[in-house]
Amino acid sequence: MSISIVLPAKNESEGLRRTLPALRAALPDAEIIVVDDGSTDDTAQVATGLGAKVLRSPYSMGNGAAIKRGARAARGEVIVFMDADGQHDPAHIQLLLAELDRGYDMAVGARNAGGQASIGRGAANALYNRLASWMTGHRIQDLTSGFRAVRAAKFREFLHLLPNGFSYPTTSTMAFFRSAYPVTYVPIDVARRVGTQSHIRPMRDGVRFLLIIFKIATLYSPLKLFVPAAVGFAALGLGHYAWTFATQGRFTNMSALMLSASVIVFLVGLVSEQITSLTYNSRAERP
Repeated sequence: MSISIVLPAKNESEGLRRTLPALRAALPDAEIIVVDDGSTDDTAQVATGLGAKVLRSPYSMGNGAAIKRGARAARGEVIVFMDADGQHDPAHIQLLLAELDRGYDMAVGARNAGGQASIGRGAANALYNRLASWMTGHRIQDLTSGFRAVRAAKFREFLHLLPNGFSYPTTSTMAFFRSAYPVTYVPIDVARRVGTQSHIRPMRDGVRFLLIIFKIATLYSPLKLFVPAAVGFAALGLGHYAWTFATQGRFTNMSALMLSASVIVFLVGLVSEQITSLTYNSRAERP
């Protein structure tokens, strides 16, 4: 299989000085693409000097946007995505490729607890993993890992779904599961990042990551999110009606409101389920 390696990079010149030579030594025949996401340092010059193909953005578009640009430009049958900050060991790429040889369409490097950037990030990732595992019925060990190998043609089917921000690993993983493309996880160790600090800010991105949780549900199976909400409104409406009937002998507007909300939430979930099915079916029918 021909291999392309895509590294999104924003002000990662220090990390690239360590990562690119190691990549070239581990996979001398691979195409290496560095997507410079509006860097203000010498990221592009360092990558070019070390023999990588560089795609430059005049301004920062986001990690997901860099991934999409790199995936479109990649010529390999397999694309390996990894960070440019030195956290991922190029030697582990062979572990991911071995899983593709076994028939998987996506192999993800799963970080252990020590590989999380902080306790808070680790707890958030554990929550995402549990939610995604419940949604898919498969054990997901690391939903947000950016180190993965995928079959290029199948990954490109979902480029239109990928956000320009930080949740491309979540979206691509759920899309593969939804389309019945087999996914596996390979335990790996990660090193401490080199150079600039992470571009993710817990306070600034907290709401964004909360929205990711809802996106996971609506991307894979909306009814699993909407049905419990509808049942909850129905239970509240019936409970309120029982209480007001016992104490006042009447059916109140609040009971009607909650029961109506239950029906509306369920119908919205049903429509969302149909839209999701059409989205994936239309991609599957394309040659």
